[in-house]
Amino acid sequence: MIIAFASLKGGAGKSTLSIHLAHAIALAKKRVLLVDADPQSSASSWAAARDSVAPFPVIGLARNTIHRDLPELLEAYDHCVIDTPPRVSAMARSAILAADLVLIPVQPSSYDVWAASETVELIKEAQQFKPAIKAAFVVNRRIGNSAIGKEIDSALADYALPVLKTAIAQRVVFSESSAGYTVMELSPSSAAATEIKNLAKAVLKLMGVSKW
Repeated sequence: MIIAFASLKGGAGKSTLSIHLAHAIALAKKRVLLVDADPQSSASSWAAARDSVAPFPVIGLARNTIHRDLPELLEAYDHCVIDTPPRVSAMARSAILAADLVLIPVQPSSYDVWAASETVELIKEAQQFKPAIKAAFVVNRRIGNSAIGKEIDSALADYALPVLKTAIAQRVVFSESSAGYTVMELSPSSAAATEIKNLAKAVLKLMGVSKW
């Protein structure tokens, strides 16, 4: 399965979610590759910051031909997660076209909801060439007691894409994990780690598979 995190708005949390979902898959004893298709190289920088070997390999692939290059690279892996660039570009289009599932991180703000329209249009464009591509929203950095945090699902309803029931809350431990580790390593029993594991389960359910 190839999962791409895509948002044409910067700062949506694509890199953090890509890294953490890849680790959740790796913890299930599956061979997973994280592809850094973002020229900013956030995922690659995360891997380089570690003091130990990462629990999964990270490769940079900021090319316009990702959908053509990936099949050969994935022969040794069970699954792949792609971190995409935050703008309309040939690289973003190629990464989306390579995916079986596109997850769109959206923070609970009116601007993020409006900005999601560009990403949705890019996915629709890719589906004309590859109709089997699935897509869904992931609410990221939810603040539980805020009005927009409670109303985000209805705010996204106009896009006719599912919103995963598992939301990722705004937590300090995610910021701490940017230094080369994940919340499953820093705080494996935390609510943050549980949210990531639940996100992985939600992805499995959406794709109609029982396990990785």
